[in-house]
Amino acid sequence: MATQNPRDASSPIVIAGCHVVTMDDDRAEYESGHVVVEGNRIAAVGPGPAPAQPSDPRVVDGSGCLLTPGLVNTHHHLYQWVTRGQAVDGTLFEWLTTLYPVWARLDEESVDVAAQGSLAQLARTGCTTSSDHHYVFPRDGGDLLATEIGAAKAVGLRFHPSRGSMDLGESDGGLPPDSVVEDRDAILAATESAIDRWHDPAPDAMVRIAIAPCSPFSVTADLMREAAELARRRGVRLHTHLAETADEEAYCRERFGRSSLEYAADLDWLGDDVWFAHAIHLDDAGVKRVGDTRTGVAHCPSSNARLGAGIARTRELRDAGAHVGLGVDGAASNEASSLLEEVRHAVLFARARGGPQALSVRDGLELATRGGAAVLGRQADIGSLEAGKLADLALWRLDTLPHADIADPVAALVLGSPPPLELLLVDGAPVVERDRVVTVDEDDLARRAAAVSRSLLASGGAP
Repeated sequence: MATQNPRDASSPIVIAGCHVVTMDDDRAEYESGHVVVEGNRIAAVGPGPAPAQPSDPRVVDGSGCLLTPGLVNTHHHLYQWVTRGQAVDGTLFEWLTTLYPVWARLDEESVDVAAQGSLAQLARTGCTTSSDHHYVFPRDGGDLLATEIGAAKAVGLRFHPSRGSMDLGESDGGLPPDSVVEDRDAILAATESAIDRWHDPAPDAMVRIAIAPCSPFSVTADLMREAAELARRRGVRLHTHLAETADEEAYCRERFGRSSLEYAADLDWLGDDVWFAHAIHLDDAGVKRVGDTRTGVAHCPSSNARLGAGIARTRELRDAGAHVGLGVDGAASNEASSLLEEVRHAVLFARARGGPQALSVRDGLELATRGGAAVLGRQADIGSLEAGKLADLALWRLDTLPHADIADPVAALVLGSPPPLELLLVDGAPVVERDRVVTVDEDDLARRAAAVSRSLLASGGAP
């Protein structure tokens, strides 16, 4: 990447000579175009050379590159980075029962290392905004939500952590061990405190809080209902796992006498301020209901395949009107933790179900950009390259051997092998340059993550 006139952070950044995919309302693309960044906002986007700048900018030569909006990760469990490679052939329930005893020993050190490692890997695969669903709070674990928010600040990603929870342990018929469930009143108090402390409703917010009881088999109906009431009162979003496996559907029908979606609807868990992770096992009526209510879905194709859970009905959900984005899901059920890989798998799996027209390569990229922004309620701020929007963008190098002769640059990005990431800007600041994270020390993180993982596993639990 040829860079001229490097300046301080207040100087404009001009990226020029690249293929630009804006993902704006018209889906405009420029074979050779430019983007100008001033501060944390996009000042100009268009074809051809950039207009002259009033001050001396940093100029990035984008020749041979594709410029896209930064990718948006709508579902993750950052803490799982240090517990990868366990129960690799298990079902979801087998995998959870293997790992819950390990996660019961999480503390601030392990969550800090795991969160920084996860977020750095997400950044290396084009992610500029990530949500996180943290629902394991061991009694002596420390302030884990604050820890992962600090990790996101260190890496430099825009962050939507959700204060998760579980109050239905094994002794009451739930799946998680009693040692990692919390009292409902304590959960609600901690959740409201997190909103007070961290949630930023401003358009350029780097941190926004959501409320996220874990799942129908790990929380009570009372917690689901009261969480929804709290979210509406405080103006924050709601998130949970739903319809991930056939076992979950059987559990809901046996315990509640209805499907997981019908159960959620009865608890006031539908609407454009709600998004579900997975939503695989929906019938036609369920797909229509999710679409009619503009409820969001985090499609996690790699994790769903890894656990044998199934393939979400992405095309049908989009056609029904649902907001659909992509999620990597926890690193322990998706060891690659590549958001770009989710784009590829979303396209391929949709076509495996519905034929080659089920999802185009640009549809796949849209899921990871505009779609994810809509799921998180940030479509006015991120998800496309437009003047006035936040400067979250990814510049991909496509002139090396694996991609140089692929005619369509979007097909090269989506269907080809993962290309080098030349530059990643978040809020106008570089996080990745020349395929290397520049905000944290990747090698040091790798060493620390290996040590934490060994310590967690050596103290009991998973083999």
